This record gives sequence, C-alpha cells and structure tokens, in this order.
Amino acid sequence: MDTKKRRYDLDWLRVIAILAVYFHHIGMPFNGDGFHIMNSESSKILDDIMVYFEQFRLPLLFLISGTGTVLAFSKRTWQQFFKERTGRLIIPLFFGVLFIVPPQTYYQYINEFSSYWQIYTDGRFETNHLWFIENLYIISIVAIPLIIFLKSKKSQRFRNWFAKMTSYKVGLLTGGLPLIILTIVLKRYYPTGSSSLTNLSETFFYTYFFIAGILFASSQLFWDNLKKFRRFHLIIFIVSSFLFYGYYFVPNTVVEPHLSISVRWDIWYGLCCLLGWSFVLALLGYGQIHLNKPSLWLKKMNEAIYPFYILHQTVIVVFAYYIIQLDLNIPAKLTILFISSFLVIIIIYRFMIYPFKIIRVLFGMKNKPNLK
Repeated sequence: MDTKKRRYDLDWLRVIAILAVYFHHIGMPFNGDGFHIMNSESSKILDDIMVYFEQFRLPLLFLISGTGTVLAFSKRTWQQFFKERTGRLIIPLFFGVLFIVPPQTYYQYINEFSSYWQIYTDGRFETNHLWFIENLYIISIVAIPLIIFLKSKKSQRFRNWFAKMTSYKVGLLTGGLPLIILTIVLKRYYPTGSSSLTNLSETFFYTYFFIAGILFASSQLFWDNLKKFRRFHLIIFIVSSFLFYGYYFVPNTVVEPHLSISVRWDIWYGLCCLLGWSFVLALLGYGQIHLNKPSLWLKKMNEAIYPFYILHQTVIVVFAYYIIQLDLNIPAKLTILFISSFLVIIIIYRFMIYPFKIIRVLFGMKNKPNLK
C-alpha cells in the first residue's frame, strides 16, 4: 500500500468502528447482558441484534489500528514510533484511568461510597473501556519487530508467498483458518469474560486482526486483492450471517442429544470467527471503492474520534444511571440516552478539549500551533 497517499477509506472505517462501539454501549444497559448500569427490564430483541454486531465491531477496530500502525511506522524510526505510541496511548490511558473512568466506578457501586472522593482514597481505579488502549499499546510495541521485518529484504520470500496465496479467490478467506482453529482451542482454556491481556483467547483473537491489518497494509498488491475479491467475500459474509443466526436460534433441545456442551461452544466460536473475518475482508474491499474520498466532515471526525472514544462510556454510564429511573419504555430511554450523551460528548470535546493544547495531549490528539 502506498504509505505516502492518504487513505480516506481507512479514516472512514476508523470513525465507523468507534461509532459502532459507542452505539453498542448505548444499548448495553437494556440488553440484559450485564453492564455498569442496568435497566430493571431488558430487551431480548436488542440482545439478539447486538450479539451479531459484537462479532465484527472490535475486530474491525483492531484491524484498522494495525493498518494505521504501518502508516505511522513508515514515517518514523522504530524509536520515534515507540515515542509516538507512548504519547498517544499511554498518556491518555493514565489520564483516563485517573479522571475519566472513576465516575463509572462511582455510579456502578454508588451504595459502597460515602463520597465520590473515596474512589481516590481507596485507590479504586479501573481501566474499563480503556482496556482497548492498553491492549493496543502492548500489541503495537510487540509488533515492532514484525513491521521492521516486513520492511526489510529478508521478508521478500514471505511476501511473495503471501502475495501468491492472496491472488486466489479463496486465499484471503483461508487466512481465517488459523483464527478459527486457534480461537476454538484457546477458548477451552481461557473462556470469554475478560478483556485482560492475560486472557490468551481474547488477546490472540484481537492480535490476529491487528496483525492482519499490518500484513494488508504492507503491500499494495494485498490491498488490490481485497478489492478484487470483494464480491466473493460479501457472499461468504452473507452466508456466514445466515449460519450464525441459524445456529444462534436453534433450540437447545435439538442439539443437546447430539453434541456435548464443549462441541457446541466450539461451533459457536468458529461461526463467530468466520463472520468477523469475512466481514472485514468484504468491508475493506468495498471501502476502497465507496469510502476512499476526501471530506471536510471526515477530517473533523477523524480528529475528534479518539477523544470521543475516551469520553463516551463515562458519559453513557452517568446519564444512564438517571435515565433508567424514568417511567418510560426501553425505546424512549434509548433515544434519550443517545441524544443526551452524544450532545454532551460533542460539547465537551469542542469547548473543553479541542481548543487547549495541554488537554489535547491528555486525550491523545496531535498538537496544533494555531488553533481556531
């Protein structure tokens, strides 16, 4: 991929991925799945919809982060890259843990605190949604040798093999086989339930998409093949969607006599991986056609989306605490939560973050000499 030319499709996909995370968290208080703040009643329909989108919102975000890592690395030495990643990820992470996340902790365990400041006296600090930044930093640093290798002549043999594999229609699709197999194996020992780096099944899953992003961005040929086979990948995505929901809705009484619980989970994780993998392949192909266009709105959104991510869950949790107490149905509460949280996040960003250089640094934004 031409690292000197701006890829607007990747900028759009980054914005879309983070907005997808935002909308997911908007629905969390109402889907009965367990969140910091939960409504007294839940929506099964909402849960059935959200479980589908869970399979590719974070894989897309990690994959786009992988491609972005290659682009950032192309303009820097590895020492400069390390410094840049530390500034844009570790500083916002520590700032967020100390000042952004505590309101979530307070409202989630409000009956345990005599005051908000008890969070600080008791040292009740958590990463919560900022686990993504923590994981991204570690994975980015660990991936430095891989990026250096791919940029060197030593990788020519590997890149030739990868180019040959991706030139076949099923080549990129079969790239998901290790993801499916190893995820199934690791899930048996490290079940879902934690986003910590110590949960090897989760760490492997997200790292796989991150590395895939690195590989795709390392050569224009790989990117061209994603575009070339986009229709095939779309068909596989549609088929995998039917398989996913077909298996999701099949009654337990139908499969219990024939399959053990471990095998049923193996099938589930396999379908989840196939769905996520085929989705990102299709989206990266079609994105090159429909999204690779400059836009003033895109420029503004791309700059704002990182602070938006850092802020969004705290604002959602605080507002949800009060909104779930209203005597309204779930659609009404969802609408109020969406409108109020979105407006407040935008206002905070525009008037409390965007104009101030020091605050911009704390939220991982680039410093601008002349701000308006």
